[in-house]
Amino acid sequence: MINKKTANPYKKILLLLLISLIATLLFYLNGQSINLERMQIIVADVNQWHRQNTALFFGVFFTAYVIITATSLPLAVWMTLAAGALFGLWGGVLMVSFASSIGATLAFLSSRYFLRDWVRIKLGKYIKTIDAGLEKDGGFYLFSLRLIPALPFFAVNLLMGLSAMKTWRFYWVSQIGMLLGTIVYVNAGTQLSKLNSLADITSPALIMSFVALAILPWAVRMVLSFYQRKKVYAKWHKPKSFDRNVIIIGAGAAGLVSAYIAAVVKAKVTLIETHKMGGDCLNYGCVPSKALIKSAKIAHQMQHAHHYGLAASKPTFNFSNVMQRIHQVIAAIAPHDSVERYQSMGVEVLEGHAKLISPWCVQITHASGSITELTSRSVIIATGAAPFVPPLPGLETTGYLTSDTLWEHLRNDAQAPKRLVVLGGGPIGCELTQAFARLGSQVTQIEMLERLMIREDEDVSLFVKQTLEQEGVSVLTNHKAIRCGVDKDSRDGPANSLDHDSIGHTKWIEVICGDKTSRIEFDQMIVAVGRAPRLSGFGLEQLGIPTTKVVQTNDYLETLYPNIYAAGDVAGPYQFTHTAAHQAWYASVNALFGHFKRFKVDYRVIPWATFVDPEVARVGLNEQEATQQNISYEVTRYGINDLDRAIAEGCAAGFVKVLTVPGKDKIIGVTIVGAQAAELIAEFVLAMKYNLGLNKILGTIHTYPTMAEANKYVAGEWKRGQVNHKAMKWLQRYHAWRRS
Repeated sequence: MINKKTANPYKKILLLLLISLIATLLFYLNGQSINLERMQIIVADVNQWHRQNTALFFGVFFTAYVIITATSLPLAVWMTLAAGALFGLWGGVLMVSFASSIGATLAFLSSRYFLRDWVRIKLGKYIKTIDAGLEKDGGFYLFSLRLIPALPFFAVNLLMGLSAMKTWRFYWVSQIGMLLGTIVYVNAGTQLSKLNSLADITSPALIMSFVALAILPWAVRMVLSFYQRKKVYAKWHKPKSFDRNVIIIGAGAAGLVSAYIAAVVKAKVTLIETHKMGGDCLNYGCVPSKALIKSAKIAHQMQHAHHYGLAASKPTFNFSNVMQRIHQVIAAIAPHDSVERYQSMGVEVLEGHAKLISPWCVQITHASGSITELTSRSVIIATGAAPFVPPLPGLETTGYLTSDTLWEHLRNDAQAPKRLVVLGGGPIGCELTQAFARLGSQVTQIEMLERLMIREDEDVSLFVKQTLEQEGVSVLTNHKAIRCGVDKDSRDGPANSLDHDSIGHTKWIEVICGDKTSRIEFDQMIVAVGRAPRLSGFGLEQLGIPTTKVVQTNDYLETLYPNIYAAGDVAGPYQFTHTAAHQAWYASVNALFGHFKRFKVDYRVIPWATFVDPEVARVGLNEQEATQQNISYEVTRYGINDLDRAIAEGCAAGFVKVLTVPGKDKIIGVTIVGAQAAELIAEFVLAMKYNLGLNKILGTIHTYPTMAEANKYVAGEWKRGQVNHKAMKWLQRYHAWRRS
């Protein structure tokens, strides 16, 4: 499938060829013979006619100048000199200033019309980053380039035409930026008869002067940046010395990696954690959920053992044993993130609540109530995120669980909740829905949007929904929860909102779909509608650090104060453990060495996975994102039901879908649905990171029989789609001839 632009490319090509032909003819008819002596003769010849027909001549000259600059002919310098000789300094400046800017704008628009679509397809998703930079600083860059006459005039026009810069902005910045150079050249033209060569104008000293002028805005910008920073810090007293090189608030993925890097380079680092080392991932998220999913998968396989030639059986178990195993897994992994391990590396680990009281000072309130204050040259905020609980009427009355609280609350329960409602159809909601359904819960999943996992393509969402429904889940999409409640029996006393053994109390949630309202009874409800960064209580408000949904940072992960950084879920834009660790490298290196060299955080290749069964994994763009961004693509699909290893293991469901640049093997996105998808995606992550195409994957030996062969086979499907059928017919004839 290829998304095609509506414009006819052949019309563009024909028009471009016509313009090129006209420009070439003009150049060879006039340009080759133009030199200083010839220009002086031409000016002398037309000067008398110019005096007799001033207005007409001005119009003809103006039009010619516009055409020459619009078609990027190398005659602009001569025309500028002639303008000075014919119209004088201010008349020539007026004419050249407007004519050159109009011509440049026409060249800019031509570049946009003929080349931009092609270039944007080549750049793929990276064009968004370029556009964002030019939107912010494009005028500044253009102004600096216009101050250097030695830079090719036409090249600047063409390059800017490939960007998303607005036409009016390009015009007026060019008008202002070229003015000084225009004055210099027009003034030289007023002395045309005295010039011996162009070197009289473009002397090294003059060129260096223009270069200095171009550098001046950058220097001014640096000075302004310095004073802006000084202004930000104005009301704070900076310590003369510091207790630490870096203080890190939060010991989740971002905090732990930041502390590790700081310790490795022998910085003096303090890591502060309020609750548990390892943060959400170890204690409430990635680790416990995957342990739960594994137990649920085993139970599911037991129930469907007949698929493997074995006797199917209903698993009998005490749910508390499943939960106990989860806590054993957490305990087994905890030493990796423990206080002892990080102290052995040289990290000072403090348990307590951290609060910024100045850009360089952190106040730690310990469990005992004692307070410690430490100063640090840099601070990294890595406070993570917590489950978002919507303001749903009656929710506090019925009670609810989240992905954080369910592990402790259900720890000693003999069985999984009999009737479970999962509110939310994102990755966390889908994972928990399937796991509890496989462990015996009657699960109703409620999602207010039109489909589950809305960030994935429609075919992925449909696949996941059908899988859940086949396993007995009632999936309600397009259903909005409007309120909750508890119906009490005749006995007095309030219902225990979290005790599902409260006899005589019926919990319910009311949902609406279109104009139809329905009520669903439940014993427990898990709220899984997303996670919100932890922003309150850390002193951000007092310091005036801007926060919206996340802590606002720049490309270097700096906050309003350049010595305070944010990384992980609290900084966004992703809420993955691996991106938190990725950001941690940039935050810690910039915090420790940013005075020498700063690094912009790189989000070009970010993979993620949802651990439903079969798994869903993705990297780069999917179809809906490519369409939204107007990026042309070609999609190649391979069905895992054709894969030998998948057939042998009884997991032959799903597909690999690769998006490539049309006609090229360059990968712009991959989605995998199937067993071990989260593992299989790694090969494509590597390929995209190092710009390896499908031909390289196809040419790589993959062990047989493995699930990883799916990656090679999808590359083979792409290759077959590129076959030249006419060439194949000729080959067929050739082989027939060889047989004769």
